[in-house]
Amino acid sequence: MMAVTAGADFCYAIEVFKPMADAAVKIVEKNGFSDKIKVINKHSTEVTVGPEGDMPCRANILVTELFDTELIGEGALPSYEHAHRHLVEENCEAVPHRATVYAQLVESGRMWSWNKLFPIHVQTSLGEQVIVPPVDVESCPGAPSVCDIQLNQVSPADFTVLSDVLPMFSIDFSKQVSSSAACHSRRFEPLTSGRAQVVLSWWDIEMDPEGKIKCTMAPFWAHSDPEEMQWRDHWMQCVYFLPQEEPVVQGSALYLVAHHDDYCVWYSLQRTSPEKNERVRQMRPVCDCQAHLLWNRPRFGEINDQDRTDRYVQALRTVSLLLGEPFFTTSLLPWHNLYFWYVRTAVDQHLGPGAMVMPQAASLHAVVVEFRDLWRIRSPCGDCEGFDVHIMDDMIKRALDFRESREAEPHPLWEYPCRSLSEPWQILTFDFQQPVPLQPLCAEGTVELRRPGQSHAAVLWMEYHLTPECTLSTGLLEPADPEGGCCWNPHCKQAVYFFSPAPDPRALLGGPRTVSYAVEFHPDTGDIIMEFRCLASVLHQLVACQDLRLDTRQLSQSSS
Repeated sequence: MMAVTAGADFCYAIEVFKPMADAAVKIVEKNGFSDKIKVINKHSTEVTVGPEGDMPCRANILVTELFDTELIGEGALPSYEHAHRHLVEENCEAVPHRATVYAQLVESGRMWSWNKLFPIHVQTSLGEQVIVPPVDVESCPGAPSVCDIQLNQVSPADFTVLSDVLPMFSIDFSKQVSSSAACHSRRFEPLTSGRAQVVLSWWDIEMDPEGKIKCTMAPFWAHSDPEEMQWRDHWMQCVYFLPQEEPVVQGSALYLVAHHDDYCVWYSLQRTSPEKNERVRQMRPVCDCQAHLLWNRPRFGEINDQDRTDRYVQALRTVSLLLGEPFFTTSLLPWHNLYFWYVRTAVDQHLGPGAMVMPQAASLHAVVVEFRDLWRIRSPCGDCEGFDVHIMDDMIKRALDFRESREAEPHPLWEYPCRSLSEPWQILTFDFQQPVPLQPLCAEGTVELRRPGQSHAAVLWMEYHLTPECTLSTGLLEPADPEGGCCWNPHCKQAVYFFSPAPDPRALLGGPRTVSYAVEFHPDTGDIIMEFRCLASVLHQLVACQDLRLDTRQLSQSSS
């Protein structure tokens, strides 16, 4: 629709996902563009060109967005390659015009802990004992997938910059694109001595051939205007792990090499010129120790958390027991690890009298928050660039209302700043000293909001009570600061229950001051069913119903 408004004679909109293609047809019609836009519900590689084809002739402008955080991870290279060969003219113009990938070499114990197992130090009566990771885990290059995060939420104190920001490679989308494997190297001199462990990477796109209109994913320290940064969750920044850490010396030249195939990017560090190194085009790293296939990056970080280990050691000194973390690779939401309770119940007959179970109990907690940015993923688009896209909003709302609007979804909230509007409260407790009960556990009530702000969601997490004196939280790690700022466990995802309908960001502050909740744990399924409501919206609905009945009575009296 923007292309037609800008003067295009005719447009072919290619969309493979049928619900979105159907919505596009309706949106095009509603905005009065049906005579200028044809929606083709196919994958672009299936589109035909010719008198009897989907398109009568090749196009001379290609407008598309096929990118992910890694740039090429959604198949941009083969899609562009096919389009240039079969769908567009030879001298076409593409929007965006060009993309450039940047990289920066750093040392970071925190990020390195997401990829390698560190030795575990335990203080015992015999002195310090060290549990050393297996050799095959030490030598494993790690998982081949990118680690995409909100890099702006990583403190500069958590890494040491070893190189300048290096432009690694560019792709001109207006020319023939190749999906073949390739590598690109950049010579640099380390800014300081240290251990090369991690490559931070991002990209920018130039929308026009002159490069006057640019969109960048650069983090704040590499951004030309940090005050004007646009928050995004669809495109973030990449963290790549070198196969092994390598010492670097300030001023001693090295070569950072970016490798890619048709879908993935990875990096290596070379000490000689790639032109002289026949092995520079390395195969994509693949995990051969199985640990990186079993555990995700936050799990590595959790195992490497020495404070967490110390708490387990402290609790273990006091008892003989049945012990679980608990942790299960299949868990998505915080309470999914309650599977431990069922395992404990299954072995109940093997526990002697007075046997201790650790954790002894767990509790479900919640807090009402205002997000700085995450609310945008549930906010309707309405009008976009002057076009009415309410049809897409309605399609998404129907999908959410079918089930998801009454469910929580997992998010790593250390990446998404928020303010607490209420005090945290405990909703349910689970006694692991006893088997799983037969009857549901229920809790309901209201919570007062203590701070002004937009009530976007309730955040839920679990706390595990190893002993009465020792607790591990998967959510808030400390009380909120005076402004409500929250510090979240970086190794776990918290559950976010977005309130419906979403608050209007243009509305004045001082809305609902009370939130009601009803939560049930069903032992037969292990599910937790919940509902949260901003009470002011409920009162508004009641007033609306009363007004409706009044109007009905007046209408009846007028008729009679």
